[in-house]
Amino acid sequence: MKKRNQSSSEINLRPAGVEDVKFLKEVFAGTRPDVMENPLFKDKEKKDFINSQFNLQDVHYRKNYPGARFMIISEGGLDTGRLYLHEGKEDIRIMDIAILPPFRGRGMGSLLIRELQTQAADSEKSLSIHVEENNPAKNLYHRLGFEAQGEKVNGVYQLMVWKP
Repeated sequence: MKKRNQSSSEINLRPAGVEDVKFLKEVFAGTRPDVMENPLFKDKEKKDFINSQFNLQDVHYRKNYPGARFMIISEGGLDTGRLYLHEGKEDIRIMDIAILPPFRGRGMGSLLIRELQTQAADSEKSLSIHVEENNPAKNLYHRLGFEAQGEKVNGVYQLMVWKP
């Protein structure tokens, strides 16, 4: 997928490989400011926590989403985030989308999600994502036409669905 965002930089997706694990952990750490910015944690504790949680999440995704695509998002040749997708018979699930903090707010997420909406519509599927209640991106999903569905998972994650 090659698209242009608001700043006219080209956005690309490529498969994530073993050589990307360090970068993927950096992206994961960027989603956890509660840990990374907490002065009560020592650097080693932060690193150990991020490694542990990243590995648990990776095992969960690979076990529960067979055949999923794990991709690196890049803009203008710089790796900026990750996008994990699983395509089922009736739904395309955004398992995870995360962009490094310095690259947020520049339209990359919106552009990628709109492209996924087009793909979902073309294949007559819904597009879905689980979102934490306090995730600021929840507002973006609402603006793009996603609606909350059903009960929250573990009291925290709300399934949001977009239908063509």
